[in-house]
Amino acid sequence: MFRFQNYSFDQQRGLASFNYEGPTGIQFTETVEFTIPESTFYNSKTLDRAMFLAFIVIGTSYYKANPTKEIQLPESIDETQAKFFSQIYQEGLSQFAFENGLKRTDLAHFAASDNAEKPVLPENSPQDHVRLVLLSGGKDSLLTAEKLYRENLPFTSVYISNNNADLPEIVSSYGKPIVIRRHLDRDNLKKAAGLNGHVPVTLINESLALIQAVLAGATEIYLGLGREGEEQHAYIDDLPVNHQWAKAPATQKSFKSYVASYVSKSIQFKSLLENQTELEIAGEFVNLCWDKYGDKFSSCNVANYKQGNNNKTLKWCGKCPKCANSFLLFAPYLPLEKQPFGHDLFLDPDLTDIFKGLLGVEGFIKPFECVGTIAELREAYKTRLPDYSKLSFLEV
Repeated sequence: MFRFQNYSFDQQRGLASFNYEGPTGIQFTETVEFTIPESTFYNSKTLDRAMFLAFIVIGTSYYKANPTKEIQLPESIDETQAKFFSQIYQEGLSQFAFENGLKRTDLAHFAASDNAEKPVLPENSPQDHVRLVLLSGGKDSLLTAEKLYRENLPFTSVYISNNNADLPEIVSSYGKPIVIRRHLDRDNLKKAAGLNGHVPVTLINESLALIQAVLAGATEIYLGLGREGEEQHAYIDDLPVNHQWAKAPATQKSFKSYVASYVSKSIQFKSLLENQTELEIAGEFVNLCWDKYGDKFSSCNVANYKQGNNNKTLKWCGKCPKCANSFLLFAPYLPLEKQPFGHDLFLDPDLTDIFKGLLGVEGFIKPFECVGTIAELREAYKTRLPDYSKLSFLEV
């Protein structure tokens, strides 16, 4: 069985600790550094409830090493919590299951306890709007920040660092950001020598931002999330396989409902892009942000963000699904010479199969990445500017 052991918060150091034990007996401890503003008072009960949510979601990073349907919690949960947590460990780990030959029945099932009591939360109290914006250096978060800036709505940027001291320079574009430093227990994950794969990282980041919001007295957390995550890659019996499950509207609705019911009614998660497709977001980014950030931003996960990389200046590898996806999305709005890749990616034979997957051609599966839908990527290809080449396998 996988055991969720305990969690704690050191107020003096702003350090949260989350402890787990895998079925082979290996102990895992993840620590996360937060910032506590000197002048802010926070409610310790609200903090504890936010910590518990993060405790559950962060656990996916360690549970996946040796997955089992049997889990043990240090406290009781009710039916609503059990259902949501089971979704996180099943739908949220669907790509992991697909790539490791697992089924829903192999994954964690959370059970409600008869003695669980739902917390009684205070009603919303009038407060000044203290806004946090999760900023990564990609187009969606930068567009969100720019729109707030143009509307004269003050905010503080939040950057989440995973075992990496480097902060992309572009993240400081709107003032000094709050940095949340997540220290994964990589040593014990190596000792576990188990399975590996994708976890619902968006929910992990949101749960960490929620803790920071409690500490900072923030009432709004802005995310750069558009209308995405609804297109499945495949199915494992009744389990839909979706890399972007955590970003899907239904998942975000469940997450917001959980926060309002079990953590705080005063903290809201918002997105200025929630009604826009990835293609529409790309067009608005070109219109509002390209002159400012066109040579500084990146959505490539291969060239950036990895442990040990120098991420101060963001780059593009030009060889991965994220780069191919961005090339497609910008093709209707940018002349080829302004694309950040330096050449026409349609002519790169190493990317042919990736483009086939992105465009739903010849049975190729859509890449397991945060990319646009097949329909909108086909639309982007169809309306690309005249200086782009043609793909030999697709006629529109």
